[in-house]
Amino acid sequence: MTPVYKLSASSITGRTTYGSMLAGNTAYELPGDFQSIATVSVGSGGSSSISFTSIPATYTHLQIRGISQTNRSTADNADDLLVRFNSDSTDNYPFHRLRGNGTSPDAAGNATGTGFTSILLPTCTGISSKTNVFGTVIIDILDYANSNKYKTLRSLCGVENNASPSWIALASGLWQSTSAITSISFTPGAGTLFSQYSHFALYGIKGAA
Repeated sequence: MTPVYKLSASSITGRTTYGSMLAGNTAYELPGDFQSIATVSVGSGGSSSISFTSIPATYTHLQIRGISQTNRSTADNADDLLVRFNSDSTDNYPFHRLRGNGTSPDAAGNATGTGFTSILLPTCTGISSKTNVFGTVIIDILDYANSNKYKTLRSLCGVENNASPSWIALASGLWQSTSAITSISFTPGAGTLFSQYSHFALYGIKGAA
């Protein structure tokens, strides 16, 4: 019979002593966990666009959370947000929207061939004439790295002006390309600049294990 020897700390050579049971192990990532990829903040003087580039293909979905204001001045009290992928400026961005301001709800949609070279997210950003008002937006981009399907987007956004009109909007869009999304850019719908303190954060969402 093979003898059995007692295992003791003194009998183990080349050991490393850790102060924690978790030290030295790879961090465990929960399925579906949100992981920060990049953030962009607009400085003084404003910016004509906000972009995320070199997006890794290691996640299942993407989410973007943003607050923004543009230099538009209008009775609408809000500006739209335009989204473009991989610098593609062709007319292949159909989208739909549903929005309301408490008195005048409306719905609209645009198909390819109607001249839109970006997905339009309605009334998502505040305007400079409302000095301290910023719009908020949450955008989900599904299966962004899948090269076998077109890419879909959904968003929820709103602008609260403490006055009429304030807006809330749901929108969905499609990028008619099977290319993996590696960059995303945002521009104002009617204004020309994003105001200082506009801020966008990009997150990756892991799929199920």
